[in-house]
Amino acid sequence: MDTTLPPTTGENSSQTQAAASSAHLASAVLLFTTFLVGVVGNGLYLWVLGLKMRRTVNTLWFLSLVSSHLLLTLLIPFFIVSLLMGLHWVFGTAMCKILNTCISLGMFSSVFILTLISLDRYTLTHHPIWCRNHRTVPWAGKLVVGVWLASFCISTPYLAFRETRVLDGGRIICINNYTLSRDWNGAEPQGLGRRVHVAVFTVRFLLGFLLPFCIITGCYVHVGLKMKEKKLTWAGKPFKVMVAAMVSFFLGWLPYHLYHGLKLSKKEVPESVTGTLLVIYTFTSCFNACFTPILYLFVGEKFWQVFRTSFLTLVKAAFVDDLGSSASESSGRYENAQQVSRFLPHSEL
Repeated sequence: MDTTLPPTTGENSSQTQAAASSAHLASAVLLFTTFLVGVVGNGLYLWVLGLKMRRTVNTLWFLSLVSSHLLLTLLIPFFIVSLLMGLHWVFGTAMCKILNTCISLGMFSSVFILTLISLDRYTLTHHPIWCRNHRTVPWAGKLVVGVWLASFCISTPYLAFRETRVLDGGRIICINNYTLSRDWNGAEPQGLGRRVHVAVFTVRFLLGFLLPFCIITGCYVHVGLKMKEKKLTWAGKPFKVMVAAMVSFFLGWLPYHLYHGLKLSKKEVPESVTGTLLVIYTFTSCFNACFTPILYLFVGEKFWQVFRTSFLTLVKAAFVDDLGSSASESSGRYENAQQVSRFLPHSEL
């Protein structure tokens, strides 16, 4: 994926270059801030979920989700350096390929995990008996491994397509070369490159955005109808945490897909529009990866209550899983509606 801002050309006036340098500096400062917040936030969540809490299906879901966010966060310094050097890529072709593959891996793994969480919520409300007997940590662990393997397979094209290119003046940029040829400007390679680009974008958009969005929306519509049918409420922090994670992801990555869709458009799109959208998606994707843990922590809580409660207590309140305790307390005589009532309001996300 293109993660750099539009390059400035040698024909730009000194005033324009100064403005671009100021924009790059401001962008680097904002990215550095998101990096610090993201490392601390995701790191703390990873520590609590991985070492301080009982391993459950729910904590496993979010352990994987936070891991994907942390992966994206740790890549930010490379692009900060590129910004400060005027979009000059100094890390070589290998890092150009690896870093962008990792970005794609983090994006796909996070959306697939969010989709799994939504399917899990649907199954809990519609098939509680099956969940009680089959919804286990080993079962969830296999799904998580499958998600990461699938995400890696979808991301591997960047190992082939991503390349460095030397521009006039000696500046090096890290971009996609869908022609898989050194003849960047030939008519035939460009035609092939466009067809490959369309295919890659289509797969990325369908699997990384549209299909998961439809699945998540469908799951929660059915869950809502079930709760309305049983006259149950699903208020509380667990549901709000899930909504925050889902909304932050789609708002974070929507500009990314819009940008690449416009880049493929046959109509002439003003440079100012694509440039602005590129800046927006750079920051929204970074915001999603770095600040989502703060949303997990504070959503559904009054601000003063947050500061009166310890971090560990808040995280446990957000991610507690009552499914195991419900199973031990149940005598097996609950009706289906009663089981639904226990599962959803008290299980995290």
